[in-house]
Amino acid sequence: MYRIALKMLMGDRGKYLGIIMGLTFASLIMTQQPAIFVGLIMRSYSFITDLGLPDIWVMDPEVQWVDDIKPLQDTELYRVRGVAGVAWAMPLYKGLLKARLPNGMFQTCIVVGLDDATLVGGPPRMVEGRLADLRRADAVIIDIDGAREKLSQPPAVPGGKRVELKVGDTLELNDHRAVVVGFSKNTRTILSQPVLYTTYSRAKQFAPRERKMLSFILAKAASDESLAAVTRRIGATTGLAAYSREEFMGVTFRYFLKNTGIPINFGVSVMLGFIVGAAIAGQTFYSFTRENLRQFGVLKAMGTSNWMLLRMILLQATLVGMIGYGLGVGLTSLFGWAMRNTILAFKFPWYLLLFSGIGVTLICAFAALISIRRVIRLEPAVVFKS
Repeated sequence: MYRIALKMLMGDRGKYLGIIMGLTFASLIMTQQPAIFVGLIMRSYSFITDLGLPDIWVMDPEVQWVDDIKPLQDTELYRVRGVAGVAWAMPLYKGLLKARLPNGMFQTCIVVGLDDATLVGGPPRMVEGRLADLRRADAVIIDIDGAREKLSQPPAVPGGKRVELKVGDTLELNDHRAVVVGFSKNTRTILSQPVLYTTYSRAKQFAPRERKMLSFILAKAASDESLAAVTRRIGATTGLAAYSREEFMGVTFRYFLKNTGIPINFGVSVMLGFIVGAAIAGQTFYSFTRENLRQFGVLKAMGTSNWMLLRMILLQATLVGMIGYGLGVGLTSLFGWAMRNTILAFKFPWYLLLFSGIGVTLICAFAALISIRRVIRLEPAVVFKS
């Protein structure tokens, strides 16, 4: 009986392919759009994930997310260092400054100032040069993507390649000379701005002078102390906000969910994909069932039970669902691979496979349900009608 069900399904090639195309479209939208959404959200806290050594971030209590800088006085650093359970604490400057390129153009960059002695908070991986080179005069390290894209210069001849920054090139930050001593590989930020690393004291020279210049305090809990206990102790002792890396990532994530239209925009796209896929698959599957009512009537007249007919329809729905789901996920993977070296944010974690799988299952269940009702109510006598 199952073989008959498959022959009935594949016998009408037009409707068979139509159902698969509808499910493929739905599966594609329900994986590709959430993958871009996840990529954007992960970029929102990429600055936190790139700094793997410190496990505690201390900041002004009013900070809402990682780019919402509310500077502190430098004396707060010593207060944090005096809290019991803190192994070490280092300053970090983070701000937006305009860099003047050799050709006179300007580009807004994220400038990160690291502790002069330890260079804690440096880039996750060096591509060229050494982190210790920041101790040289006027030295900066630039992320390689920014150097190749927004900080590169127009081609010397029309249609030629853009001129990328090289080690030894100079920039100008707030009328101060900055010499490129290396390149790092960073996770892109949500706005894909170039990231420049330098020392904390030099970053304060680059930045416009303010009374408060300390953006964050990076700290490490002692090995025999609980991370949660140390963060609570820092908050109670200093009055500042102290988060673990995961907690600060969560703060940033919740800010984007609550205060931007990103979740709504992608949610609407996914919902439309689900609705369109359900409409195409449901209507086509129902039309296929109606055209095969005489065959189902013959099977009923021959003594086939409603339960067997139900299983036949479920087999048909399962087959097209698996094929459509596989094609949709495969196309999403190809899309992500094709976009791997572009500015597009794309992350495809395993749970998106589960999410789209549930969506396709619901579509197939809906399509099977409207067909099952028609078949169960079918009278065997229909086969004798002209």
